[in-house]
Amino acid sequence: MKRTLTTLLLLTGWVVAVSAQSTSKLPEDVEASIRKRIEYEASPGIVVGIVDRSGSHYYNFGKLKPDGLATNEHTIYEIGSISKVFTAIMLAQQVIDGKVKLDDPAQKYLPAEVKLPQRGGKEIPLGMLSDHTSGLPRLPGNLAPANPNNPYADYTVKQMYDFLTGYELPRDIGEKYEYSNLAQGLLGHILARNAGTTYEELMIKTIAGPLQMKETKITLDSKMKKNLAVGYSDGKAVENWDIPTLAGAGAIRSSTSDMLKFLAANLGLTASPLQPAMNLTHQARHDKAGTMRVGLGWHIAKSKAGDVIWHNGGTGGYRCFAGFVKETGTGVVVLTNSTAGADDIGFRLLNPDAPLAEVKASVVPALRKAIASQGPEAAVELYKKLKSSGDTYDFSEQVLNNLGLDYADSNLPAALALLKLNVEQYPASFNTYDSYAEVLLKNNQKELAIENYKKSVELNPGNTGGIAALEKLGVKVATADADVPEEVLETYVGTYQLAPSFNLEITRAGKQLYAQATNQPRFELYAKSATEFYLKVVAATVTFHSGAQGIENLVLHQGGQDIPGKKVK
Repeated sequence: MKRTLTTLLLLTGWVVAVSAQSTSKLPEDVEASIRKRIEYEASPGIVVGIVDRSGSHYYNFGKLKPDGLATNEHTIYEIGSISKVFTAIMLAQQVIDGKVKLDDPAQKYLPAEVKLPQRGGKEIPLGMLSDHTSGLPRLPGNLAPANPNNPYADYTVKQMYDFLTGYELPRDIGEKYEYSNLAQGLLGHILARNAGTTYEELMIKTIAGPLQMKETKITLDSKMKKNLAVGYSDGKAVENWDIPTLAGAGAIRSSTSDMLKFLAANLGLTASPLQPAMNLTHQARHDKAGTMRVGLGWHIAKSKAGDVIWHNGGTGGYRCFAGFVKETGTGVVVLTNSTAGADDIGFRLLNPDAPLAEVKASVVPALRKAIASQGPEAAVELYKKLKSSGDTYDFSEQVLNNLGLDYADSNLPAALALLKLNVEQYPASFNTYDSYAEVLLKNNQKELAIENYKKSVELNPGNTGGIAALEKLGVKVATADADVPEEVLETYVGTYQLAPSFNLEITRAGKQLYAQATNQPRFELYAKSATEFYLKVVAATVTFHSGAQGIENLVLHQGGQDIPGKKVK
């Protein structure tokens, strides 16, 4: 299975007193975690910004690239899906200005020849494009990038129009939460058309200009180019992303300094003409994302300190987080130039009960060095030796998967060796077989590829990519979910603790089970058997186990790990 090109994960100023590098300290455990991530090469650089009633505070770690300049509050990052809350504020501002209404059909603002899908005689309203209940899919089905490393660059407005005109909604509008980059990109496009300008010009006029955010743009100026952190994925520098058509979903670049201006305005710490529009985006519109509520763009999670209003973002080589708690008057931004991610740092700084992720050294640099100097067989042996010695590297399934796929175009023997090793190490994971099959096919080993695709689909009937690959190879696959009675499904409903302050919430609606991890969206669980369930959106399965008191625990199988969770309520 290819590493997803659809990242654009689930952000957002005018500060009276802007401090330089803060002389105050981060919590010791947070700083230790960040320093370990830099030391272990999880990310070349991580910058943290905190704004509160005392002003802005910056904590800069690492470099723009391993041998580059040190990070600072003006270092530029791709903020990915944090762009969605900028789009939401632009929508709210047009509502306040009387130019649109949240209940207006989106169709009203598109050319007559474009026909947005309807269902039950109802049209998709603008507000539901922003709160992820439009019924539109995560991505358009006709997204087929010429360059997977810059996947949105060649996707055109015409292609978006063509897809929307031919798409059939799978459910009633407003019925369900489904995170959609397409819906947000469409919304940004509509708002720009309505204003008679481009998305970037509208964003600058509406938000960046009034808040003096001079380092927040899509098109990099000369100063931003000089300060741009190079994006990395698994230790390798990657291309920046260009998102012309779906800009409203994730095209913006920014700095810590600007993002704290943005959060300060959202918190009301600084006077801003955008305050009414920002307040409108903070209002919860529904709770259909499980225990999490959703506003316009923003996601809202409960904590002891108050509601954490947040969004994260990611592109090919960046992961970012921005959030705030109105009750405490605190906002936090975390920007990184790596796909390793650091959401946990942001949540921890806003909610002391939120857990920090365990940080391990990546085994990738050692494997790359072995492949370059001695070949793929030496790398396989090194992996086995390091793993058996008990060294504290990250040996997760995804590490080998990503590294193997990374070599698919440049060193096919290395890709085959690494992905075969991954199948041997994680034989219960459908994703390992899927990735191995993909590269076997690239090596013209059709029969062995079919065998591995079949195994992948057997392990996860929801692997639509594997099913499509088999059908393209002339192999028909018949899959059907197990029919589990509602009374059995009901016994699985509850809260399962996977780690301190990190739970998996299982809920049910009719014959559909849902799973939602702490501070994450809710996803459907599909029955492979009466006790085994799989997810279609991520490579993960859940198994329920019973005891003397009924269902007592579950095990989450993801990324080669088996994570138990005790039922606590």
